[in-house]
Amino acid sequence: MPAYEMNFDGLVGPTHNYGGLSYGNVASQNNSQTLSSPRQAAKQGLAKMKALMDMGFKQGVFAPQERPDVATLRRLGFTGSDAAVINQAAKQALPLLAAVSSASCMWTANACTVSPSADTADGRVHFTAANLNCKFHRSIEHPTTSRILRAMFADSRYFAHHAALPDTSQFADEGAANHTRLCRDYGEPGVEFFVFGRSAFDARYPAPQRYPARQTLEASQAIARLHGLDEAGVVYAQQNPAVIDQGVFHNDVIAVGNGPVLFYHQQAFLDSPRVLAELADKLARRGAELQAICVPEALVGVEDAVRSYLFNSQLLSRADGGMLLIVPEECRYNERVWQYLNTLTSSSGAIREVQVFDLKQSMQNGGGPACLRLRVALREEELGAVNPAVIMTPELFTTLNDWVDRHYRDQLSEADLTDPQLLVESRNALDELTQILKLGSVYPFQIN
Repeated sequence: MPAYEMNFDGLVGPTHNYGGLSYGNVASQNNSQTLSSPRQAAKQGLAKMKALMDMGFKQGVFAPQERPDVATLRRLGFTGSDAAVINQAAKQALPLLAAVSSASCMWTANACTVSPSADTADGRVHFTAANLNCKFHRSIEHPTTSRILRAMFADSRYFAHHAALPDTSQFADEGAANHTRLCRDYGEPGVEFFVFGRSAFDARYPAPQRYPARQTLEASQAIARLHGLDEAGVVYAQQNPAVIDQGVFHNDVIAVGNGPVLFYHQQAFLDSPRVLAELADKLARRGAELQAICVPEALVGVEDAVRSYLFNSQLLSRADGGMLLIVPEECRYNERVWQYLNTLTSSSGAIREVQVFDLKQSMQNGGGPACLRLRVALREEELGAVNPAVIMTPELFTTLNDWVDRHYRDQLSEADLTDPQLLVESRNALDELTQILKLGSVYPFQIN
């Protein structure tokens, strides 16, 4: 039976701003407090979605969350009306207000980890929402993320949903940004590749010294158990602590995989020979041959990879069997990276084409093409059970562009976050969006 990989891209929210909240994410820190454009950010993301749809790829939309998150501010002691809460936070704790106003849920690669039905014990597609507890502004996302996922993938015959792991540092989980699935075909059993930055309980594993490691081995192991994965189809690898300290905060900043292809930097993993040997062995038992494409440090350094987001790209299977790499425009501006990509596509290897997209608004906050999308492998009948209103069509593209034009501000500064009217605008926008995408009551607010 046919199976497909579907990408669900995060629709950028109305409060998109550059708060510099993500320590360890170089772009986020470097662009802190600069002026953002929520309208342009949303339109750049929508343009990528439509372009991939036009190329024949299955494309969906993932809704943003309510921001500023007044409920969280109330939990932290601010009282009164919604406007009063925002005004108090603006005067007493502006950094906190900025944190609960973040539109970081746009990066749906962090929304959850997904295991397709071909890999799971009960033959259903499994979703585990990521607790994202390494960063406060992201740790508040998972309850709404779970509700949105259930509204998109509602049929329990085909889909199983798990709550986020315990919200402690020992089970820190950043979702699909540290998870890759390799396979011969999307509908056949594959090998799920979990990459972690540290171990919570085993001191034998080294840890980075400068920036935090956001994914634990224990979290990855727990997800594999929850999803009912066979050990023969799971590989764990530790991210190189030295690259984390250079700004590689997730594995998807230094490696990307699709089908039997793993595209990765030479410095990505600790003990690469062992990791690659295990991947090759387990993938061979699934009937596929690992195609490992290693980018040497001598050609593209880690700094170049981080600045260009070469690996934070989408690797997609074309109809002719070759692969297409979707990269941000920043790759074209980096001489070493662009030279490497030109050599790569002319070498008659697995990656035969590169397409460049302008995602500057997302990139300046530290998220490229791979951050913006959640990959879900679906068989034909599973695809038919997905909420059809979240699947991109020419009509939905037009509707969402019009929705953005009517509800989003063209510019947003830190000072604008103190305006209670921004919350009103965001709620009105999201209330309409739930009707467009037929999500039901996934948000905690009510429009009177």
